[in-house]
Amino acid sequence: MLRLEKRRQPSRAFAWATPVLAVVATMIFGGLLFAALGKDPFVAIRTIFWDPLFGQHAFYYRPQLLVKGGPLILIAIGLSLGFRAGIWNIGAEGQYILGAICGAGVGLAFYPMEGWFIFPLMVIAGALGGLVWAMIPGLLKVKFGTNEILVSLMLVYVAEQLLASVSLGLLKNPQGFGFPGSRNLQQYDSAHNAELIAGTGMHWGVAAAFIAVIFAYILLTRHQLGYHIRLTGEAPRAARFAGVSPTRLVLFCLGISGACAGLAGMFEVSGPAGQVTIDFNTGYGFTAIIVAFLGRLHPVGILLAGLLMALTYIGGEIAQSGLGLPAAAIQMFQGMLLFFLLAVDVLTGYRLRLGGATKEGEAA
Repeated sequence: MLRLEKRRQPSRAFAWATPVLAVVATMIFGGLLFAALGKDPFVAIRTIFWDPLFGQHAFYYRPQLLVKGGPLILIAIGLSLGFRAGIWNIGAEGQYILGAICGAGVGLAFYPMEGWFIFPLMVIAGALGGLVWAMIPGLLKVKFGTNEILVSLMLVYVAEQLLASVSLGLLKNPQGFGFPGSRNLQQYDSAHNAELIAGTGMHWGVAAAFIAVIFAYILLTRHQLGYHIRLTGEAPRAARFAGVSPTRLVLFCLGISGACAGLAGMFEVSGPAGQVTIDFNTGYGFTAIIVAFLGRLHPVGILLAGLLMALTYIGGEIAQSGLGLPAAAIQMFQGMLLFFLLAVDVLTGYRLRLGGATKEGEAA
């Protein structure tokens, strides 16, 4: 019979092979899911992973990789810092929403004035909106010892109610014929997050995501704070003896992750989305958790994982329209990535053995 045997040391090979194995397993079991729905599994997998890059209309879909990958990467980078330190911000979706509301609110407050300073003020407001929302679970944790997972997650639902409220009230377009939603920021030049290079999908949000990857890499590998983050996650007791302040680390990690999520929301509402609406949030904050772990909490890995997840978004949309696959099946397919990642990740610390227990002292 199969059993798990703990390794003496975690396997570095499995640590890096886990994302690849998770993607392969997702393709196999996702193909079985599509077959059960009456679709050709090979055509479905090809549609999701191949057509957006090399298909007939790839010239249109390739720029969308950056459009959809940018916010995922930016949010996941912020989350990964906390995850490495054992600080679990699960409410990035709420911080994403607050960043969008605050950023759009500042831009619309100046409407119809034109000025170069409006967009930078929106960026600051978006980052502050996400940061302040993340500070709520942070302060509650350091002052009262509350669980940041539950508090940050429950605040997502509060943020969604705020989004509905401002869409129907404070930010509602007075010339929108009664429909909920703000003015279209794409039609307001000073507040529009336009493409930096036409036809590439590259806008300021994507640039911010790439900058975040670089800064996170430098922080984790070249800065003392990055060492404290890694040490706290790997050996909390050793970190306390080394003089690491848990309070400061909690507030820093939650603040950075909230600011990154808020920036992602601001760049999205001022660019691809264009306006604040009731259904503005599309789950980027939750999907970014998958991206962070698929990228092994490493900045470069997150960059690649974010582009891969963006590919499944785009390919999933093609599969829905072209093959008639239900949206729920595509969401389940994306969820399989995290499921198999966590399942295969067990092999990093354990090995499969056949038969009974090994003799004491046998090499692991």
